[in-house]
Amino acid sequence: MSTLKIVSLLPSATEIVCLLGLEQNLVGRSHECDFPESVTQLPICSEANFPDNLSSAAIDVKVKEILADALSVYTVKREVIKELEPDVVITQAQCEVCAVSLQEVEEALENYLDKEAKIVSLQPNSLDDIFNDIKTVATALNVTHQGDEVIEVLQERVDIIRHKLKFSDSKPTVACIEWLEPMMLSGNWVPELVSLAGGTNILTEAGKHSPYVHWDNIRLHDPELILVMPCGFSIERTLKEVDILLQLPGFNELKAVKNNRVYIVDGNQYFNRPGPRIVDSIEILAEIIHPKQFIFGYEGDGWIRFGV
Repeated sequence: MSTLKIVSLLPSATEIVCLLGLEQNLVGRSHECDFPESVTQLPICSEANFPDNLSSAAIDVKVKEILADALSVYTVKREVIKELEPDVVITQAQCEVCAVSLQEVEEALENYLDKEAKIVSLQPNSLDDIFNDIKTVATALNVTHQGDEVIEVLQERVDIIRHKLKFSDSKPTVACIEWLEPMMLSGNWVPELVSLAGGTNILTEAGKHSPYVHWDNIRLHDPELILVMPCGFSIERTLKEVDILLQLPGFNELKAVKNNRVYIVDGNQYFNRPGPRIVDSIEILAEIIHPKQFIFGYEGDGWIRFGV
């Protein structure tokens, strides 16, 4: 078992591998893998094909340009991977903008490595998919039992929230903003997380990709809570661009703003990352939506209240 060498090209997969007790088997990571912090010492096996200091609008334009030219948003460092001689490479097929894709890995490594590596591809669109991905990784790494144990603990935490909310009639409306310019609302697993945490998600469907949304539609729904969770952004990074919201017509007239219920959450570490900490994300939502019933202690780290 100790000889199995793993390269993870996906932050959520890196977290899964570590939670399964196999961090010592990781030999390489993506440029975005940063948790647990100890993995940041590993060789980096991918890179983004655009600068990391661009604004939301500039990132959107650059990514669209790259994809329109049928190019990749990311580059696989195949020379590095070849030197690492992995037995397993983990990637994803969920979003070509979020991380290195299965196709990119296959094309980069086909007939290139000195030995054949098993490529494991994850494609989560829902909470069940995320749990199934943990099983998939555990099976590929020959630790099926550990995978079952991890999932059982995670599901127990979800069940505690579900049970406490069983008799709650309050289900306030929630808008989860996944990108500021142009405006996008969170799809995939986020609507399901909001529902589990006792809220009513607006304008997006569980299991479907995050859509662009016109600001007027959000104003029309006038959500009771607004959560800002730009994909790949920390709270500090989001604060640099949150003025985009303040300048939108009618922003100050929304219920959420008037009642001081606008929040910035760490999308990068939690909501945008379909790994074990997706359950932390449900706990964050629960303590934001129902603060009288839940205090998990994420305030200040996982989320802050944004005062206008």
